[in-house]
Amino acid sequence: MSRRGTGVYAFFRRWRDHGLVTEFHDRLRGRVREKAGRDPEPSAGVIDSQSVKADAVVGADSRGFDGGKLINGRKRHAVVDTLGLLLAVQVTPADTGDRAAAQTLLARVVDAHHRLELVWADGGYTGSLIKRCLTALALVIAVVKRSDDMRGFVVLPKRWIVERFFAHLMRTRRLVRDFERRTSSAEAMIYWSMTLLMTRRLARPRPSRV
Repeated sequence: MSRRGTGVYAFFRRWRDHGLVTEFHDRLRGRVREKAGRDPEPSAGVIDSQSVKADAVVGADSRGFDGGKLINGRKRHAVVDTLGLLLAVQVTPADTGDRAAAQTLLARVVDAHHRLELVWADGGYTGSLIKRCLTALALVIAVVKRSDDMRGFVVLPKRWIVERFFAHLMRTRRLVRDFERRTSSAEAMIYWSMTLLMTRRLARPRPSRV
């Protein structure tokens, strides 16, 4: 790595370890929501996960095999608001179950966003998680399922929001696969990607009113 690259990474490491990457991101999210005419704090969100292949630098202790997607790597568990803006992300080995990760992720989200009362999810988040979230977090998990007569690609209500979020991540070359040795770095890269998206949205001129 060049001297310049080493210096840039040193800044990134300090910002990551002191929580500044997340803080910058969260401040921008509040401004984007206000610009869209929303309350800075969301009352509803969507949860889902995305498995991605891991690069060779990712150690065996933080990677796994997702048998459903046939991917050896890591899994990104994310909660977004109804605008598709990131509320929180957790990176785990790809063999981590969605419900297991959701328990800690949703607790973090509720602790940081006190207005949050409803989260949409897919069928992977059923079972005891729904009751646990309701009793412990006062959070309603609404499961959006495909009906038996649905065939092929179907855009499901609310779930398309988080799918669009993951599609945005895949347009960031650094996030096409996981290149980070530490999961904290992988999470920080996701926050940076969304920070770039939000700065572009804030830079757009407001439409003129006739």
